[in-house]
Formats: sequence, structure tokens, C-alpha cells
Amino acid sequence: MVANLLEFATTHYLITGAFVILLGTLIAYELSKGGKSLSTGELTALVNADQGVVIDVRSAKDYAAGHIVGALNFPQDKVLTRTAELQKYKDKTLIIVDAMGQHAGSTARELLKSGFKAAKLSGGVSSWRADNLPLVK
Repeated sequence: MVANLLEFATTHYLITGAFVILLGTLIAYELSKGGKSLSTGELTALVNADQGVVIDVRSAKDYAAGHIVGALNFPQDKVLTRTAELQKYKDKTLIIVDAMGQHAGSTARELLKSGFKAAKLSGGVSSWRADNLPLVK
């Protein structure tokens, strides 16, 4: 099967090249729709410079088990109904954090549509833990 795939790719290099370019463009487009992805270092720098606010969109139970210092808990299904509470942070970047970075992009995208500056923590709280950064309970 792999031999057939390689044979096809080398025989039809223009089609294969076009496919790879289109696939790369699609992936880049989808990743950009959720706002900028931040590393744990970038998140820390933004918060320390008082230019960012961490919004933890995990459930209240998960948030209580351990969260980033200063993070506000807005469960994902309630973020858009509570945007009035976020108005005081309109001049700052809202950094969306979830468990593993899978759902933060959609929340960031909706906040961007609502006129907020939003970004997401790449890898979520799991990347925060992997970098041995502290969580508070």
C-alpha cells in the first residue's frame, strides 16, 4: 500500500504538490481562526505586564482542583452569556485556557467576534503542568 502511494506521489507530483499545499493552507486557516496560540512563557509575560487576563473555561470542579494563579472561571458553555462581566477587561487580551487546548480556540473565536482581544494557551492546563508551572487550589 505504501509502495503504491509513493508510486502515485512520484508519478503525479503536480497533483500531490497541490494537495500538500491545499492541506497546509487549510490547517493554517483553521488554526488562525481561534486567535493566536500562546506558549506558557508568553502567557506569563502578558499577565505580568498587566496586558492579559486568564479565562479558565473548564468546569468549576476542574477549576477548583487546580488553576493558574489569577485565572477567572467562566465555564465554556457560559462564557458568551457572561460577556458583560468581561467588559472591564476589554483593553486586555483574554487568554482562554482549557484542559488540553482543544476547545479554547472556539471560545477565543467567539470572543474575537464579540470585539474582545483573545488568544488561547497552546496545550491548555496540561502544557502548564508539563512546564512545571504552579497551579493553585
